[in-house]
Amino acid sequence: MNIGEIAKQAGVSRSTVSYALSGKRPVSDDTREKIQRVIDELGYRPNASARALANGRTSTIGLVFPPAGNHYTGMQLDFIGSVVEAAAAYDYDVLLSPSGVDSDRSFQRLLGERRVDGAILMEIRLLDDRVEHLLAENFPSVCIGRTAQPEDDWWVGLDHTALAAACVHHLADLGHRTIAFVNRPERLLRAGYESAHRGLDGFTKAAAERGLTVHTYTCEDDAPSGQTCLERILRDDPATTGLVTLNEAALGGLYRGLAHAGRHVPRDFSVTGVVAARWAETVTPQLTAADVPAAEMGRLAVELLVERLDQPDASPRHQLLVPPISLRASTGPVGTAAPVSLVPDPHT
Repeated sequence: MNIGEIAKQAGVSRSTVSYALSGKRPVSDDTREKIQRVIDELGYRPNASARALANGRTSTIGLVFPPAGNHYTGMQLDFIGSVVEAAAAYDYDVLLSPSGVDSDRSFQRLLGERRVDGAILMEIRLLDDRVEHLLAENFPSVCIGRTAQPEDDWWVGLDHTALAAACVHHLADLGHRTIAFVNRPERLLRAGYESAHRGLDGFTKAAAERGLTVHTYTCEDDAPSGQTCLERILRDDPATTGLVTLNEAALGGLYRGLAHAGRHVPRDFSVTGVVAARWAETVTPQLTAADVPAAEMGRLAVELLVERLDQPDASPRHQLLVPPISLRASTGPVGTAAPVSLVPDPHT
């Protein structure tokens, strides 16, 4: 089925059908309705490439999301799903591009061939060549995350600095004096991943404010690495009674390491961190954590990109989210004989 057949059935010219579909020129309501009836009867679906040529839009957005390692973590898949779902609500398809550093060929094709109307970038680095390139090209894009100088960018971010600090203060308020920080893998820290750096910064500054003894670690994104990391924590300083983590993929291994060491959570050891709610609730006891709002962040990123596409001259906008710590069952006062119920102070 093509435009010529629709024109024949509707008794109009091919150009009239084209104008009715693209909106480039006015068509009377009666003619438009006649054409639409034929389209509905024949089940016509315009070719995506032809539609893009006609109206300058592909109705597709790119999600530039390189896996941090050799696989996507559960949290990363949550973000991908949230962007796809939010885009569908605006009648956009999503093209996933696993482009990494140095603006590789996949990334260049995405832009150079105009396969998408705009892009959402994830796994943001403090110095990110992809963001700089898009800014120079004036290509519509939104970041989930922040660069070191985010003033000129469109982005939605999570305040890892404030959240890691809040976790430290929570443990300090419970009497913990020696705590550890379990970060993302070393290679991501070296690459400048903003969440890893900002989380570490918030942890160290808050610990210094509270006069705590701390040890910081990097950990691969998997459970066996989490268990190995926990064993190292206890070997380095057996007096450690709590930890903060940004690494949800290693969480199960951290718990397993504590169990093998005979440390009861939370009676002997408290665990907290910045983790998506559904992962915090899969461990036993459930994790006290600043829940990463993946669905909300994906939705906000799509909304910002659609706004930018509809208003090309709009000034950059951004949103920084600071979700509260959800008090569950993995943290408690030092030396308690049994788990305690933690009730948040409504005045803080």
